[in-house]
Amino acid sequence: MIKKTIAYSLFFFFACMATVATAQDRPKTDHNALYVKDLSKSAAFYKDVMLLEVIPEPFHDGKHVWFRTGEHSQLHVIQGAADIVQHDINTHYAYSVPDLAAFTKHLDEMHVKYGNWKGDSKAPQVRPDGIKQIYLQDPDNFWIEVNDDKF
Repeated sequence: MIKKTIAYSLFFFFACMATVATAQDRPKTDHNALYVKDLSKSAAFYKDVMLLEVIPEPFHDGKHVWFRTGEHSQLHVIQGAADIVQHDINTHYAYSVPDLAAFTKHLDEMHVKYGNWKGDSKAPQVRPDGIKQIYLQDPDNFWIEVNDDKF
C-alpha cells in the first residue's frame, strides 16, 4: 500500500513538473512590428487613437517608434514601406479594453471609422463566447480588432 502511494505521488509530481516545464518553454509574444509608409502619421494614430504608451527605442534613428501593448509586449512601428496596400480583415491585431463603449466614444470623438466584421454597422460584433468587438484600420490599412475580453 505504501509503495503504491509513493508510486502515485511520484507519478503526479513528475507529471506536474513536465507540465510546468512545457508551459515555460512555449513562446510568448514579445513584440509585433509594422513596416509603414509615414512614421509620423502611424505613430500619431497608435498614440492618439489607440492610446498606446510610447516607450524608449534603442535605434534613435527617426525610423522607429515603439509602444507598450501589454505587460510584456510591444508594437514596433518602422518607417520604410514603399506603398500602402490593402489587407484582409482576417489578418489583424487584437487589443482588449476594459470598456468598449468608452473606447468607441473616443473613436467617434476622433472621427475614426470603425465597425463590425462586415463593415455595415458601428454596432459591436458579438462573438459566440459573448465578447464584443469592433474593427478599424490604421493609416497603412492594417486591421485592428478592439474587444472587451476580460481574460
